[in-house]
Amino acid sequence: MKKNMFVISKRMNDINTFQCCDGEVYLRGTDEEGKDFMICYDAYDFLNWIDTEQVKYIKKQLIKHIKEK
Repeated sequence: MKKNMFVISKRMNDINTFQCCDGEVYLRGTDEEGKDFMICYDAYDFLNWIDTEQVKYIKKQLIKHIKEK
């Protein structure tokens, strides 16, 4: 990581908008304080990252979490 860069750590509590436009994927929602914020991904990189195996893993972990509640 470069010296001038820093990491922003937020939780998106309420995803209220999904958009794919001009080769970019946007997720918009609110953070843990109720403030609006947006994440923008390169659509190609997003699809390479979120493949079938990742989706299966997310579903498995979510089911595990729900059962533990």
